[in-house]
Amino acid sequence: MSSAPAPESPDLVPLSKLPHFDARTMPVAAIDSHLPPIAPEQLAPQAIRARFLAPPLWEPESRIEPRFTDRQVAVASVLVPIVLREQPTVLLTERTTHLSTHSGQIAFPGGKRDDTDIDAVDTALREAHEEIGLERRFVEVVGQLPSFTTGTRFVITPVIGFVDPAARLSLNAHEVADAFEVPLQFLMTPAYHRHHALEFDGVRREWLSMPYMDGSTERFIWGATAAMLRNLYRFLAA
Repeated sequence: MSSAPAPESPDLVPLSKLPHFDARTMPVAAIDSHLPPIAPEQLAPQAIRARFLAPPLWEPESRIEPRFTDRQVAVASVLVPIVLREQPTVLLTERTTHLSTHSGQIAFPGGKRDDTDIDAVDTALREAHEEIGLERRFVEVVGQLPSFTTGTRFVITPVIGFVDPAARLSLNAHEVADAFEVPLQFLMTPAYHRHHALEFDGVRREWLSMPYMDGSTERFIWGATAAMLRNLYRFLAA
């Protein structure tokens, strides 16, 4: 899989609109080294398909963030694109810094539901095509996870899809600064899941981060994206 060149982003773009806050500098409260990783055989395509066809009894670890705003709730979907390489990877994006919400953050391709969208899957596939040029014919949708509500009032349905490595990407430079892949095994290993907490305006806010070194570049995965990946871990581990 290849993509059109995207502009480089600054090294330290603010990751939140909270004043004097940068998630990368927050202390680590705990690391989940005591939890087992998902075994490689459980991350094979046939195993993931089987899990969604016959889901276990489980509970998502995180469903809602404390709100940052009183804006109207927006229904949205993201595609969690698992690229079917010999060792599966997850395709992620880095949002451009001028966007009004979640600017500069690592995210799944996705966005708000349009009136013309049929369902959550339709939204996720449409947005993935608009943001990164991923054509629907290269995606096999295998399931969904429970919705996750962000502090910015987006109610997001994560749609899990297998992506053909032959797919070509074309990034929408207005929305996406970069696209990259992270090994699924890394993301499904809790020893790389770090817990953080901060009290702001009398509200305790807790979040996860999963920083990944992509060569010499740190891909700082945190917040809602990390929470949805953690729920995927809980689903596969159940």
